[in-house]
Amino acid sequence: MMNEPVLGGMAQTTLDRPDPLLRMGNTNCGGCGLSSLMQMMRHAVADQRVHLVVPACCAAVSAGIYPQSTYGVPTLLTTFASAAAAASGIATVARMNGEDTRVICLAGDGGTYDIGFATLSAAADRNEDVLYICYDNEIYGNTGGQRSSATPAGAVTSNLSSAKPEEKKDILAIMAAHRVPYVASVSLAHAEDTVRKLRRALDLKGFRFLHVLSPCPTGWKSEPAMGMELVRLAVRSGLYPVIEIFDGKRYVVNIEPDFSDEALDMYLSLQLRFQKSGISAAGLRPAIDRHWQELRALSGRIVPARRVA
Repeated sequence: MMNEPVLGGMAQTTLDRPDPLLRMGNTNCGGCGLSSLMQMMRHAVADQRVHLVVPACCAAVSAGIYPQSTYGVPTLLTTFASAAAAASGIATVARMNGEDTRVICLAGDGGTYDIGFATLSAAADRNEDVLYICYDNEIYGNTGGQRSSATPAGAVTSNLSSAKPEEKKDILAIMAAHRVPYVASVSLAHAEDTVRKLRRALDLKGFRFLHVLSPCPTGWKSEPAMGMELVRLAVRSGLYPVIEIFDGKRYVVNIEPDFSDEALDMYLSLQLRFQKSGISAAGLRPAIDRHWQELRALSGRIVPARRVA
C-alpha cells in the first residue's frame, strides 16, 4: 500500500494545478493529512470563488510569514475561538453584496471540539452559509501535541503522564443535533468519496460540517508514508465510520467496514502513541460495536452478525 499512487493518481504539482489552494513551499510536515486534504479540495473547488477562514492551528502556520502566503485564495487567520463567527460575517457580507462566494472554515480539532466550539455551535444554530471542515489529528498539533477532547482512548500525548482513559467526543452526533443540512465524515484514503463530499458540501447552502481524520506523523509517532494506510485501517476496522447525515435525521453509511481486529491491531501498532497503554483491538472493540449498533439503528439498516475468531 505504501507505493500506491498518491491521492488515487490525482494531480500533485503546481504545473497540474495552475491555481492551487495550497502552494509549494508550505511548512506542513511530511505526511500531513492537511496537505492531502487541500489537494483534494482543489479538485472539488474547481472555478468557484472561495474564501478560507483559519483559526490558530497547523493550517494557520502553513500560510507562512506575512506578507507571503502559500494559500492561493483569500484567507483570514483568526483567534482560536472565533473562526466560525468570522466566517459567518464574511458569508453575510458576500450575500448582501450579491457575491457567489463559498466561505470555508478550515480548523483543527482543538479549535473545533474545544476552544472554538461556542462559535461553531452558534453558527450551526443560525444555519449560516458556511462550510466548516475539521481536519482532526486528535491533538493540539501546533502547540506540541497536547490532549484534546478528540484524542482517542489509549493514546498518550505530550501533556498526559498516562494514556487518555476517556473515549473520543462524538462530534458528528453533536453537529447532527443542530439539524444542519449536511454533516459527513471523510476518509482521505478514499479519494473519490472525499471529492464527492467536498463538492456536495460546496454546492449546498446553509451550514455544512465535514470531519476529516487527518494523519499526523509528528503527534501520532508514525511513519509519514503510512498516513493513508492508517486511515484505511481505521475505516476497515470500524474505528472511523464514514457516513453522511442529512438535516440531522437521515443517516447514510458510505463505506462498510469488515470489523477486522487484525486491521485494528495494525492501526494501533503503527503508532507509538498507543504503545505505552498497551491498548489492543480487544480493548477497543466493545465501544466500536456499540457505536455501530447506534449508527445502524439511525440509518435503518440491519446489524449483521460479526464473526468472532
